[in-house]
Amino acid sequence: EIARAAAPPWLTFEGMTVDEGASVITEPTALAIAAAAVVKLAHKLAEFDAVIVSAFGDPGREQLARILSPVPVIGIGEASMAEAAKLSNNCFAVATTTPDLRASIQDMAAANGLGTALVGVRTPDGDAATLMSDARKTEEALAALIQLAVDADGARAVIIGGGPLALAARALAPRFRCPIVEPIPVAVARTVALLQPAHSLAQSHAGPGSTSDNLNRPGHGGAGGRL
Repeated sequence: EIARAAAPPWLTFEGMTVDEGASVITEPTALAIAAAAVVKLAHKLAEFDAVIVSAFGDPGREQLARILSPVPVIGIGEASMAEAAKLSNNCFAVATTTPDLRASIQDMAAANGLGTALVGVRTPDGDAATLMSDARKTEEALAALIQLAVDADGARAVIIGGGPLALAARALAPRFRCPIVEPIPVAVARTVALLQPAHSLAQSHAGPGSTSDNLNRPGHGGAGGRL
């Protein structure tokens, strides 16, 4: 619902979940398993106009992008880091509930050329799954981490690092003066920017009233987008 709310009417969504691995990715082994599982979906994803990998570690995104090219494959991690870097003049932090993924998050920033822009990865103590089972406690823990990132790390923007944390990110944004970056809406906005030229071209050819679900790329025609 958060993704749909961030998208224009011409962009439609179809959710797809991997058949194996942990329901919540909390450590590097689970991230690697998820990456392999995501890549296995490539044959099903080839029919879409774009793909969003909606796990903050962007599991399998790079390999999937190579397989599906020229279809855009956007990860919520890379998209949110790019947005946070832009909003903060390259001085941002990540607040997340998964301490065992701290190194993976730092590696992702470095891989996207933002290693020095990421000034901190703040995580709570204790078990991630236990904390995330309580929405109120999760939100308050993240609020404390955001404040710590601002006060101790000097962050000028903070990403809420996790797909399952989307509702918490939405609730926390109005509570802080610095930008709180919500990965899912940011990834949708990046996707829209990539698909908009083809949509506009297809719309001009199709004329008013076209309701086709696919963009005008090889094998597709019409004025809508399917994600």
